[in-house]
Amino acid sequence: LCNCSAVGSASAAECNGTTGQCPCLDGYAGLRCESCAEGFYLERRSQRCRPCGCSPAGSSSAQCDDSGKCQCKVGVTDLKCDRCSDGYYRFNETTCEPCQCNNHSKTCDSLTGTCLHCQENTEGNHCELCKEGFYRSTHPAHACHRCPCSTVASTGTCRIQPGESAPRCDECKTGYTGPNCNQCDNGYYNSDSICVRCKCNGNVDPARSPSVCKPDSGECIGCLYHTAGFHCEECEDGYVRDPEGTNCTKKEAIPGPETREFTTSAPNVSKATSFSTAVINSTLSPTTIQTIFPISSSDNSTSAFADVSWTQFNIIILTVIIIVVVLLMGFVGAVYMYREYQNRKLNAPFWTIELKEDNISFSSYHDSIPNADVSGLLEDDGNEVTPNGQLTLTTPMHNYKA
Repeated sequence: LCNCSAVGSASAAECNGTTGQCPCLDGYAGLRCESCAEGFYLERRSQRCRPCGCSPAGSSSAQCDDSGKCQCKVGVTDLKCDRCSDGYYRFNETTCEPCQCNNHSKTCDSLTGTCLHCQENTEGNHCELCKEGFYRSTHPAHACHRCPCSTVASTGTCRIQPGESAPRCDECKTGYTGPNCNQCDNGYYNSDSICVRCKCNGNVDPARSPSVCKPDSGECIGCLYHTAGFHCEECEDGYVRDPEGTNCTKKEAIPGPETREFTTSAPNVSKATSFSTAVINSTLSPTTIQTIFPISSSDNSTSAFADVSWTQFNIIILTVIIIVVVLLMGFVGAVYMYREYQNRKLNAPFWTIELKEDNISFSSYHDSIPNADVSGLLEDDGNEVTPNGQLTLTTPMHNYKA
């Protein structure tokens, strides 16, 4: 009997009379067509032979296992070996090549080979570039390090020039300079780690002093046009602002050695109080002095009066008057108290008694009581008062005068 497979053979009753080979259907093999041919596998659910479908370029053979998975070449994956593995891309129609990512990524696009998820601050199709704000060091590992450039003072990007080991910032912002843009440029100074433009009111010459001001404090250097001060905002000694308040002009000396006086009077003051020009100069502002003593311009063609604060002037004069009045009142009070004290001392009644060997003398002094009554000083019936104020004491044995 032929005994051909009812599933794999074309006819179950017919076979080769000599060999007994049954006529097999496509995908079946064996004497009786009971097994799957090469390139086919038995599908367990249907118990039929199905083609493996392995990719000729990606598989090492056309045979697959019972699950239908083909045997793939290196760098190829998937059930039919028709896709490149992770880390590989299709170089051509037949070969998968490893991704070229300079060891900064393990994956790339399977079709184009573009690297994906570049690490260690790299970017580019093959992770061959450093990200913005980073530079590639000269170390053999070619790691990308962050640029020492602040985004406040520069663009934040840098690079290493040929022959140098340290990076330089590509471009500094206005007011900053140096390889790392961490220094203030000419005309700027450091204010809380920020470079700020020098404030010299236009009274310095950058050609003479390019720094214009000190880089650490901002103090102006080389003030011109007879100016002075931290920001060249004041006039030098001997110079004052012109009426427009823009230029410093030289003071003109007041002619004559005489002293100009301002006299003020107060109650109970017999002596005037004068203030010399020197005193006024030390107490009043230059603006007030210019108003009191007009200063002629250099060409004597015009005379200008600066604005004056009459309130300040009146306050100063009033203060001086009050001080003088208070001092005079204190002086008068002291004199009055002294005179009262002398009067009380002179008008106080007192007695002096002089004891001698044979008499007692009494003397009375009192300015307001010229005829003092001395009766009763001595309790004795024999005393008498004479017209001249003497007191006569009479005892049986002695007579006393006072």
